[in-house]
Amino acid sequence: MRFWRAAAAIIWKDIRAELRTKDIFSSMFVFALLSVIVFNFAFELRVPSMTMVAPGIIWVAISFAGILGLNRAFVIEQDKGSLAGLLLAPVDRAAIYFGKMLGNLIFILVVEAILLPLVMIFFNLSLFTWPHLLVLFLGSFGFAAVGTIFSAIAVNTRAREVMLPILLFPVLLPVLIAGVKMTGALLDGDAFSTLGNWLQLMVLYDAVFTVVAYLTFGFVMEE
Repeated sequence: MRFWRAAAAIIWKDIRAELRTKDIFSSMFVFALLSVIVFNFAFELRVPSMTMVAPGIIWVAISFAGILGLNRAFVIEQDKGSLAGLLLAPVDRAAIYFGKMLGNLIFILVVEAILLPLVMIFFNLSLFTWPHLLVLFLGSFGFAAVGTIFSAIAVNTRAREVMLPILLFPVLLPVLIAGVKMTGALLDGDAFSTLGNWLQLMVLYDAVFTVVAYLTFGFVMEE
């Protein structure tokens, strides 16, 4: 219980800081919205159906907006000199990881909750079904799980804004490909039961990388 109380305290700290500054959410949402608008006008008159390109647009917008949020995950503490104090707190380092990871996941899900209705309006699609929402959640969970550990790695580098996407996107390829494939299949009308292989890949990815990040976070922060 102490472990999860510490993680909840970190989540609440990040949420309260974001409510005061709006730095992370505003940049993530504006970037995601601009991506959707630009892609909408770019493809509207060039493809026979927006259903063909909508899955890629959705996941590109989410992934690039998520990068902006992950870049700020540890930068706030680093810039203010409070990262050392956070690491010296008498709690398990893994609690810090889960607190940061779940905080990043919350920010990503909030952006998606606002972005999806706009995507539905622009592309005339139906995305508020439980298969679509499950795929988005699993993809976002994997994104946050992997992105948080790489954000901790990149925060101490000089070119951290550039280093994070270079390190992160090659590792994220499986979950992004699975997300695009599943979203496209669902928009084409395929039954959710036919997507078992992609679903298993995404669930396995989330589980494996969450465990790996949990086990290595302490070593990453010490370095």
